[in-house]
Amino acid sequence: MRQVILDTETTGLEAAQGHRVIEIGCVELVNRRPTGKTFHRYLNPERPIDAGAQAVHGLSLEFLSTHPVFAAVAEEFVAFVSGAELIIHNAPFDVGFIDHEFGRLPPPQRLLTDSCTILDTLVMARQRHPGQRNSLEALCKRYGVDATSRELHGALLDARLLADVYLAMTGGQGALSLAAEQPGPVTHAAVTVAKRRPRGVIPVIRASAEELVAHEQALDALAKASKGKCLFREAT
Repeated sequence: MRQVILDTETTGLEAAQGHRVIEIGCVELVNRRPTGKTFHRYLNPERPIDAGAQAVHGLSLEFLSTHPVFAAVAEEFVAFVSGAELIIHNAPFDVGFIDHEFGRLPPPQRLLTDSCTILDTLVMARQRHPGQRNSLEALCKRYGVDATSRELHGALLDARLLADVYLAMTGGQGALSLAAEQPGPVTHAAVTVAKRRPRGVIPVIRASAEELVAHEQALDALAKASKGKCLFREAT
């Protein structure tokens, strides 16, 4: 199972108003384990950045103007996410912006869902924690994910934090599948015993004479303490 945790940063809040994607960060998971593979690109938006957005992510147009436009990295991005389940926090925002970027490319028209499926962790968090704050920052605190390095938002940093949050939120299922797929080591002694005892035969170890005497003495003590009401002797 291949999953890709995805996050973006943008010049503003509304793609319909001409705002653009300026950073994409992706982290790959295979069978719920980080592979170390990432996709990270800064992008030249070719337009000003809202002051409010820049205060959140700290990316300036001066810095971004030295990086490629989305069209130059689109095929590489699609190749990285293709066939994966994308895990995104507040997916409509990021998917809407990426689809808007696709819409600026030459035909044929392309959508992100043409290449992968989408799982929204914000929807998942609201179902699990109704009435509570479910921002990425709140979820990091709730699940004990260290976000002390997050002074500003960053697409790759937030994708890595979301990966930890997602694995923590779904940890019960992961632990069960991991236990089923990875049995413990078989010791030499266990193999020896298995070979020596035929399948279905249970060994019977009988008490020695000394052990039987000690058992009766223990029952006598129980009978005395319970004034003759020793349940072990009544059962026999």
